[in-house]
Amino acid sequence: MPTPPADDHPPSDSERSTSSPVKKAVSVIAAVVGVALVAFGVVDANNSTAGASARSALTLIAPANAGGGWDSTAREAQQALRSESIVNNPQVVNVPGAGGTIGLSQLSQMRGEATTMMITGITMLGAIHINGSGIDLDDVTPIARLTDDYDVVVVPADSPINTIDDLVDAWRANPTNFPFGGGSLGSLDQMIIAQIAGEAGIDPTSVNYLAHSGGAELATALLSGTITASVSGYADFEDQIEAGRLKMIAISAPDRVEGIDAPTLVESGYDVELTNWRGIVAPPGITDDERADLEAIVDEMITSGTWDDALERNNWTDTSLIGDDFATNLDEETTVVDGIWSDLGY
Repeated sequence: MPTPPADDHPPSDSERSTSSPVKKAVSVIAAVVGVALVAFGVVDANNSTAGASARSALTLIAPANAGGGWDSTAREAQQALRSESIVNNPQVVNVPGAGGTIGLSQLSQMRGEATTMMITGITMLGAIHINGSGIDLDDVTPIARLTDDYDVVVVPADSPINTIDDLVDAWRANPTNFPFGGGSLGSLDQMIIAQIAGEAGIDPTSVNYLAHSGGAELATALLSGTITASVSGYADFEDQIEAGRLKMIAISAPDRVEGIDAPTLVESGYDVELTNWRGIVAPPGITDDERADLEAIVDEMITSGTWDDALERNNWTDTSLIGDDFATNLDEETTVVDGIWSDLGY
């Protein structure tokens, strides 16, 4: 089986995986890490923050391509920090690859760099488990949890599939020839698909999963017939849904979400409920004072009017936790994600 995102989402183009995503994912990480580090090294050299404080110059790493969930979060944060005069010169740098673990690898090597933070989330936890890269979120400094949103299950508007039961019936008839699309390997998208498979009595390792680099690519794959169904964030498909090209058949929320006209998987009889949370972390080795300053910066941002506007505009739910509270939550989320993949045989 394979895979986010975002993601809160994934690698480049389509990355196919059916029975063992680990070998494929691990095989590319070494090469991609080298390229990503070189690329970011150029950015860092041209925008050195030596001697600066986070208040005067802050870099936010979006560990994904432009346009995905992590990138959107980073750019909304940049806007809020700038508009509210919290940080003088916030910048966003994209370091995509391997479900965010390329960016994580880079951040873990920036020891003591207190003018950089990175967006993270549940997809990164899945990618860490699936990719087996040897680096995890224990290697960086937790700063804050920011938001939650939910994935939706979508199909083309002209598909004969109208409900999740219709999808499961068609899927069960020929599992390996029912292509799903979603974010990176280990992403929330893939977790949801794997859990639906388990609930439906379909071997999760037989899922024909095609990883994509974002919502636009997923929509194109759906409309071209490359994939039969997709699971990703509502924002990834909102325009195509409103235009009548795609239709939602379920959402991964615990209860129906205002403004999103789709039944939950739970009410449809499938015990699958996962949230796409996003947070922010800093490099290891920063001082207590530097960590406190970064936490204060994020706290000022998430209590601002500009951030409230971002929450409403993106249909995000404020689930903010700062500092130690986030660190505890991160441990809990890691246990949940590892448990999901272990139960599914990974």
